[in-house]
Amino acid sequence: MATDFKKEAEMDCSRFALISDYIPAVVQEIRYFSTYNFVGDRVDGYEEPCALLTVDAIRALKDVSNEAAAFGYRLKIFDAYRPAKAVKHFVLWGIEDLDQRMKPFFYPDLNKTQLFEMGYIAAESSHSRGSTVDLTLLDMSTGKEVDMGSPFDFFSEVSHPDYQGVSEEQYANRQFLQKLMVRHGFMPIDCEWWHFTLKNEPFPDTYYNFPVSAAYLRK
Repeated sequence: MATDFKKEAEMDCSRFALISDYIPAVVQEIRYFSTYNFVGDRVDGYEEPCALLTVDAIRALKDVSNEAAAFGYRLKIFDAYRPAKAVKHFVLWGIEDLDQRMKPFFYPDLNKTQLFEMGYIAAESSHSRGSTVDLTLLDMSTGKEVDMGSPFDFFSEVSHPDYQGVSEEQYANRQFLQKLMVRHGFMPIDCEWWHFTLKNEPFPDTYYNFPVSAAYLRK
């Protein structure tokens, strides 16, 4: 009986919402819906280019957005909720040694096995729990992303939040984003400056598998 309940829970999206419904100013570039990502193809489970999170995470993110706006920034989302089937796609891609089309752009100094060993890709992702977001800041005065010293999903030591080899301005930008997110209840990780998880996430033990789709969410 417990197994049946868990299966139902993994497809239950009633506590999820579109980020843009709560934060209209948000900018979205959902990389795994496109082919410009480390895999090189649209990733399984991404049926629409939209960002979903638990309502709890969105409410906290709205506070981040409001404070960022006071400093002249908008939030730009690269990824949010990620179905378990998408994570499986990453794992299967990792096994296919011949597919390295995107290596020059996303992991030029590493091989695929190292991406898993070093924590850039996980067999189970916090994104599938629905309260993790990958994002950056957009400068409203220029319309451009704030310079963080490395692009999203660039798997290298240079993307570690505390990496000292970037410029003072780039380091300060990373610290500003991190402090902004932490102040509103999110936790960073040590290998990606763009990755944050809600500290008090509502589903810490559930990995969801429904698609990234506004239509599915509104059924």
